[in-house]
Amino acid sequence: MALIKSVRGYTPVFGENCWFAENATIVGDVVMGSNCTVWFNAVVRGDVNSIRIGNYSNVQDGAVIHCTYQRFATTIGDYVSIAHNAIVHGCTIENHVLIGMGSIVMDGAVIGEGSIVAAGAIVTQGTKVPPGTIYAGNPAKYLKDVSPELNAAIDRTANNYVTYSGWFKEAED
Repeated sequence: MALIKSVRGYTPVFGENCWFAENATIVGDVVMGSNCTVWFNAVVRGDVNSIRIGNYSNVQDGAVIHCTYQRFATTIGDYVSIAHNAIVHGCTIENHVLIGMGSIVMDGAVIGEGSIVAAGAIVTQGTKVPPGTIYAGNPAKYLKDVSPELNAAIDRTANNYVTYSGWFKEAED
């Protein structure tokens, strides 16, 4: 079972049909919607501020979700995939977004609906990524608009992680 821990009087709250890997860590002021998954070695740490995660969102292996004390909460929308080893810190990720492997999204950044942050990108503090765009590089800059095919892949990825979690639920039964 995942490490789910209360801190400063806050206990994480989850919607229905969520799955958490045995070594995932979820701490403090975290509210997560339904059909969410938190994968192996991922950390969702709401100790210094709040973290809100919508429905059908996934935090993949080794990713870290955190916030900044008294300054920046973290909000993650519906159908969001936070890929392997990404860091999402004190920012807003709107609905239907893919945060690529190993990328970093810093305090005060806003990732617009239907956008992609490319693998390895660093979205610096306060950056506003417009809806439906791909940002890449260090520092992350506009690369191009999200194509209809990539747009469909964003939700497909989020739905796939619900499916993958079912495989582990079956093995646990």
